[in-house]
Amino acid sequence: MVFIITTLRFGVATPTEIGVLAVAYALVISSLVYRDLTLKTLWDAVVATVIMTGAVMFIIMASSTIQWVLTAERVPFLLAQWVTGAFSEPWMVILAMNLVMLLVGAFMDMPAAVLLLTPILAQVGAAIGLDPVQLGLMIAVNLSIGLYTPPVGTTLFISASIAKVGIGATVKALVPFYLVALIVLGLISYVPALTLY
Repeated sequence: MVFIITTLRFGVATPTEIGVLAVAYALVISSLVYRDLTLKTLWDAVVATVIMTGAVMFIIMASSTIQWVLTAERVPFLLAQWVTGAFSEPWMVILAMNLVMLLVGAFMDMPAAVLLLTPILAQVGAAIGLDPVQLGLMIAVNLSIGLYTPPVGTTLFISASIAKVGIGATVKALVPFYLVALIVLGLISYVPALTLY
């Protein structure tokens, strides 16, 4: 833990590189210091990792398919058009934007959703006088909530797979976290002083 935090804190490597360094460090410590690493345990760890990675890749593939369909049908653009036309009060527009982002985030992977929604939401935000920094935080929090929200939540499936429990049990355990995340999202959306000062 100290190795990971210090290398990350002092900028020795990127987070991805630190993950690789941590694995190499664990292999060296397990084989040379603790001497409990055998070829069988290494093989079992590799097999478990491949199975988990395959499951995550399948989810990302399904998410990409949904993203393609949504983009081809211009769903985000039509949603943004509907939001600006249906609501006149800024607080209602912000609420509708949050609902759209939560809905899209539940079905799409975060990088794809950011690329798809940001240009549209930036126009909507500018129309109601929403600060771009505040909008960026709203997008990040909304789509982060989508990462652990069914049906496509990537981290939801990863955590359920690691814990070896069903998705339903994981979602039930996450209910308090959903509530806290929604409260934080509400504060970011409606209290600009928290994000801009």
